[in-house]
Amino acid sequence: MLDELELLKKDWQKKEENLPKLSYNEIHTMLWKKSSSIVKWIMIISILEFLLPHLLYFLPQAQNQMAVYESIGLRYWFIGLTIIQYTVVAYFIFEFYMRYKEISVLESAKNLMDKIIKTRKTVKYYVIFSLSLIFITMVSFALGIYFTSDLTALAEAFDYEEFKQMEPEILKKLLIGVYLAMAIIMPLIIGVIYFLLYGLLLRKLKKNHKELKRLEV
Repeated sequence: MLDELELLKKDWQKKEENLPKLSYNEIHTMLWKKSSSIVKWIMIISILEFLLPHLLYFLPQAQNQMAVYESIGLRYWFIGLTIIQYTVVAYFIFEFYMRYKEISVLESAKNLMDKIIKTRKTVKYYVIFSLSLIFITMVSFALGIYFTSDLTALAEAFDYEEFKQMEPEILKKLLIGVYLAMAIIMPLIIGVIYFLLYGLLLRKLKKNHKELKRLEV
């Protein structure tokens, strides 16, 4: 039995000797290409994530959204939030593009490691901003409904027959509860989606970073 194991071990060592051994430059180039591809996908996903929800504006329910803002007196507040969202998201997309352009240039392992760290930080800040904006939007809705006095206009703005038939005070409590719940649930759901999308890409970048550190040793 021992002899068989020794023979297997020698056979494997021979096979190992015949395997192609990559040089430092080949490994570095491979990691650089993989990192560049990952950052490109981060940029593409962020652009799609920004554009796709805007298709919802073509739905009738979304087109009535401004009437809801008007009924709770937050029309200009939400216009301001939208401007901030567009500005900050455009900035992050530009940052992702810059990270992609930087990593697309083949440089030393140290410089590539620095740019990978920078990219990972940019993604984390983007995720924090996006989840914070969702939370602020939902809480703003709840506060706007709490302070509104024209509950009939609020029911009309939502354009649901069930809401129009409800007692105004009951409707008010219901909507406040719904938006406060959404302020917690929506960031959690979106956070899980971000974890699956960006988290997977960031883990691959982290793995590349570890491999580059190994090269530098």
